Amino acid sequence: MRFEIILAPEAAEDLRRLKANLRATVKAALETHLRHEPTKTSRSRIKRLRGLSRPQYRLRVEEVRVFYDVSGSTVEVLTIVAKSEAESWLAQFGSPE
Repeated sequence: MRFEIILAPEAAEDLRRLKANLRATVKAALETHLRHEPTKTSRSRIKRLRGLSRPQYRLRVEEVRVFYDVSGSTVEVLTIVAKSEAESWLAQFGSPE
């Protein structure tokens, strides 16, 4: 099954701010991992976030973290942040269960 990937306005802006080579890597990872199996967790790449209702998942791409939700056949990318900013972003914008 193919999932539709929707970037939130904040995520689109985050993607634009990345350096070109990292932007290409993130785009490739979105296509590779989120297009077909966004909920397939792995030890290193995709993680289901516990204790949060939003975002539901985190995708790791080098030193960047992509937070996203899955509903039906749609993947909504909420933000793309550096690893160092991930914890503070979750504290500010994450919705506890």
